[in-house]
Amino acid sequence: MHQLRIGMAQINTTMGDFPGNKGKILKTIEDARALGIDLLTFPELAICGYPPEDLLFKPQFISENLKVLNDIVRNSTGLTVVVGFVDAKGNDIYNAAAIIYHGKLAAVYHKVCLPNYGVFDEQRYFKAGSTYPIYLINGLSLGVTICEDIWVEEGPVTCQAHAGAELIVNISASPYHFGKGKSREEMLKNNAIKNSVFMAYCNLVGGQDELVFDGNSLVCDDEGRILGKGKQFEEELVVLDIDHDAIANLRPGRPLSQKMISEKPPDSPKPLIPARKVAELGPEAEVYAALVLGTRDYIIKNGFEKVLIGLSGGIDSSLVAAIAVDALGASNVIGVAMPSPYSSPGSISDAKALANNLGIKLLTIPIDKIFQSYIETLTDVFKNTKPDITEENIQARIRGNILMALSNKFGWLVLTTGNKSEMATGYATLYGDMAGGFAVIKDVPKTMVYKLAEHRNSMAGDSLIPTTIIDKEPSAELRPEQKDADTLPRYDQLDPILTAYVEEDKSIEQIISLGFEQATVEKTAKLVDRSEYKRRQAPPGIKITPRAFGRDRRLPITNQFKER
Repeated sequence: MHQLRIGMAQINTTMGDFPGNKGKILKTIEDARALGIDLLTFPELAICGYPPEDLLFKPQFISENLKVLNDIVRNSTGLTVVVGFVDAKGNDIYNAAAIIYHGKLAAVYHKVCLPNYGVFDEQRYFKAGSTYPIYLINGLSLGVTICEDIWVEEGPVTCQAHAGAELIVNISASPYHFGKGKSREEMLKNNAIKNSVFMAYCNLVGGQDELVFDGNSLVCDDEGRILGKGKQFEEELVVLDIDHDAIANLRPGRPLSQKMISEKPPDSPKPLIPARKVAELGPEAEVYAALVLGTRDYIIKNGFEKVLIGLSGGIDSSLVAAIAVDALGASNVIGVAMPSPYSSPGSISDAKALANNLGIKLLTIPIDKIFQSYIETLTDVFKNTKPDITEENIQARIRGNILMALSNKFGWLVLTTGNKSEMATGYATLYGDMAGGFAVIKDVPKTMVYKLAEHRNSMAGDSLIPTTIIDKEPSAELRPEQKDADTLPRYDQLDPILTAYVEEDKSIEQIISLGFEQATVEKTAKLVDRSEYKRRQAPPGIKITPRAFGRDRRLPITNQFKER
C-alpha cells in the first residue's frame, strides 16, 4: 500500500499584494515540505487574488504575477504544487493553474468554463482553455480543473475521467452565500460518484470587497464519502492521505492529453496522518462568521484601523457594532449616539447599555440644536408647508454629517447600519443613514438580523445585545410615535416577498399566488423598483444571499418597465 499525501492550502490572499501573497505561498510550501506532502494545492488565482476585475487590463499586473510564479517555481523542490495564476499567450490571457514538479514548471492548465453570471464576469477578461489534459503524479492519474469547470455537467471532469483520471483536483475561488457550502458539497459528491473519481477541492478564504470566500475545502472518494474537510472562514493547510490502492483502476478510454510528471510513487512509506473531522457551523453561525470575516478583511486590507458606528439603540446598529467588535476588537470600535427630539429615553439608554456590554467607547452628540437651526434657516422657504419626510431626512443627514466629520478628522471608517429589507424598499436616507464607507449588513434581511442578534447572545451566554433592543418594535424615531410598520409591511411578510421578487425574479402574479395579499405585493414591488437610484449610491456591503444588490442584480435606474 502506498499513499498520496495531499495538502490543500486555503489561504487568504490580498488583491494585488504580490509580495504578501508570494510570502504566504512560499511559507506554506515550506510547511508542506516538512509535513511530507506530495501534492500541494492553492486556490484559483492565488498569486494575484480573486477577482482581479479590470486590473487584468494592466500589463504590469500580468507581468508581476508571472514574476511571482517564477519565484514560486524555483522554490518548489521536493513536491508537486498546483497554484492559480494569470497566464499570458500573445494578446490573450487565461485563468490558469500551474503544475510545478520539483522546482520546474511541468505544465499549465487553462480554465475551460468561464462563468459570466451573478458576480462573475470572466468572459470580459479571459480566453477559455480548450484542452482537458491529465497528468501522472506519483503513479496517480490526475486531472486539474479550476472552479467553474466542476460545476458544468459533461464538462472537463467528465472528459478527464473518461481519459483515465483517478483524482480530480479543483482549485477554486467560490464566493460564499447562505447555504452555498452544502450545495457545493453535494455537487462535488455527485461528480465523484458519476465519474468514478476522487475529488480534491481547494477553496479560497477571506474577504474581497463585497465577496467572502469560505474555505471549506474537501476531499471525497469515488463513492461520495467525505474523507476530510477544511474549516469554514479560516486559513488552514488541510492535509490528508489518500490510499492509492483504494482508488479504482484507470478509467476506460483513450487519454485526450497526458503528461508524465512523476513516473512512480515514492518508495519510502510515511506515517499515516489520522483522518480529521471539522464541526460544521449552524445557519446563523455561518452567516455571522461570514460577516465578521468580510468586515475584518475590508477594513484591514484597505488600511483602516478603527471604525465608527452611529448607535441609535436599535437592532441594526447593535448587530453591526457586535460584528465590528468581533472583527477588530473593542478598542477599535467607536459608537456615536446622536439623540434628536424624537429619540425615546429607552433608545438612549439601550445604546449606552450596548456600548458598555461591548466595551466600546461611546460619544454622545445631541442634534437638537443643529436640527432647530436647519428648521429656522429654512423657515421662509418652507413657509405654508406642513412637516413631512423632509424634516425626518434632515435629522438623518445631520447624523451622517457628524459621522463623516469624525471620519475625516480621525481617519475612522464609518460603518453604515442599513439592512437588505431597507435597501430593497428605499427605507433609508441618501447622505444620511446611508453615508459611510462600508455597509456590513446591506445584504442581511431584517428577519435574519434578529436571528443573528440572538445567535450572538447565545455565543456570549448572556444578553450582550440587550433584550430591550431585540424586543422593541422597529422605529427610525424621526417623528413622534413612529414605527417601521407605518410605512412598510410587517417584516415577516416583507422579507419573503422580497426574496421572491429580488432573488428569484418571480412576477407579481406569481408572488400573489403564494398567498400574499395583492396590495402588499404591489406596494413592495413599487418600492423596490423606484429605489434603484438610492442603491446605486450606497457603499459596498457583504454578500450573504444568493442574489445581492449591486454585483448580482444590475438594473437600469431609468426604467419604465413595470411588473404586472
